Amino acid sequence: MADATARSPNEADSAPYYVELRRLNFFYGEKQAIYDVSLGVPKNRVLALIGPSGCGKSTLIKAVNRISELTPGTRTEGDILVGGESILAANVNTIELRQRVGMVFQKPNPFPKSIYENVAYGLRIHGVRDKATLDGVVEWALRHSALWDEVKDRLKASALDLSGGQQQRLCIARALAVQPDVLLMDEPCSALDPIATGKIEDLIQTLREDYTILIVTHNMQQAARVSDHTALMWMGKLIEHNRTEEVFTNPREKITEDYITGRSG
Repeated sequence: MADATARSPNEADSAPYYVELRRLNFFYGEKQAIYDVSLGVPKNRVLALIGPSGCGKSTLIKAVNRISELTPGTRTEGDILVGGESILAANVNTIELRQRVGMVFQKPNPFPKSIYENVAYGLRIHGVRDKATLDGVVEWALRHSALWDEVKDRLKASALDLSGGQQQRLCIARALAVQPDVLLMDEPCSALDPIATGKIEDLIQTLREDYTILIVTHNMQQAARVSDHTALMWMGKLIEHNRTEEVFTNPREKITEDYITGRSG
């Protein structure tokens, strides 16, 4: 097995990392799910996490906004930095952290509320009551999630009436509304048809101008299309991390080559 610390350089950028994992270990009770992972993502870049089911990809990105801690009995060792600051420090407010680091899950999970209230939800939780402010942010977020033109005339309609692809873009709008710095996407297209998937991929290309994005995907073609860098996870360990073009055309590790060509995993 490859040495994760030695095999995880990011050769694509000289810029400092905006999200950085330093010798991260994560445990569910006595079971270790992440082993000594170190990697970084520069600002306004997209990192794709690939690897077989159960290899630790989702656990890793959920650690970046500490959602993983909501499972009883978990433990984190090492450090995670966002914007140069440790998010594991004792004085970190996790509610504020999850505002800075938004999350979009595998299956669209709109609230049983109107389209408008789904997007405004986070703002209301943070005390925003002014209607003009809410209206402006809702429109802004829906535009930035490429959904405004499709729903602007039915904002009071139930979000549950939207198609699967629209629901996922609504969830992205909901995350954007609270103005995060980082977006975490856990298999955001796995439940979508090819047309809806294409819209989400196009959206990721636009969002990278303003956000640092970590995306988990089983789709090798998707990773190649949307990401700047790719990291292969295997049994909780980081096998390879490099520019996406290098990972797919000139992988360093045989296990990487076997996985991306379909010979393993």
